[in-house]
Amino acid sequence: MDKPAIIQTEELVKVYGMGDVQVRALDGITLRIAENEFVAIMGASGSGKSTLMNILGCLDRPTSGKYYLAGEDVSNLSRTQLAVIRNQRLGFVFQSYNLLPRTSALDNVMLPLFYNRNDKISDRSVKDKALESLASVGLADRVRHQPQEMSGGQMQRVAIARALINDPVLILADEPTGNLDSRTGREIMAVLQSLHERGRTIVMVTHEDDIAAYAGRIIRLRDGLIDTDHLNGVHPISTPAEAVHESR
Repeated sequence: MDKPAIIQTEELVKVYGMGDVQVRALDGITLRIAENEFVAIMGASGSGKSTLMNILGCLDRPTSGKYYLAGEDVSNLSRTQLAVIRNQRLGFVFQSYNLLPRTSALDNVMLPLFYNRNDKISDRSVKDKALESLASVGLADRVRHQPQEMSGGQMQRVAIARALINDPVLILADEPTGNLDSRTGREIMAVLQSLHERGRTIVMVTHEDDIAAYAGRIIRLRDGLIDTDHLNGVHPISTPAEAVHESR
């Protein structure tokens, strides 16, 4: 039996501009990504990959077409409704980490839960969940460190832990190794691949072929359309010790 779709789009179109000056950033994207897939989206500048990522991340709405996230039509939700979806159902990993300065790793990871608090979640439960999330990316010994006290790879691990905190149906990673050296980039990709092997659905934008090689499927865009869409061989994953190792 086919796995349920986490992402289902139908003829997505996104047009920027008005009047005679219009750019069709997306020109009719129909796409299905199933639960527990690890997909890399690639393409040259202007191909539409960033626009597609913004729509999949509920940061923007299509001009026309449909987008179903885990079976829910989110195409025409209001900005407020989209913000709720982002907070409760999506996890984001950005190139620039987007961590709060002068704030501990633990507090950075807990932040999404404080935006999504209800009376049933105690402070102790929030902290325990954040500690568990940090441990899952190999940072159990860095919970009190602030961003300026961590390496780039460690900061990206904090960002990944934060993305996991609300148990999202989908993790969206935008150039997650863009600010890292090659060795640290491989360590971060090993963490993402390990999460995928534990059942996470991950969609990643990258322009690097060696980074895309970690994904099980590679989609290339050109001029707002899908140019190629193919399955990829499994990239050799680091050993568990290597996957959580961070060079000092």
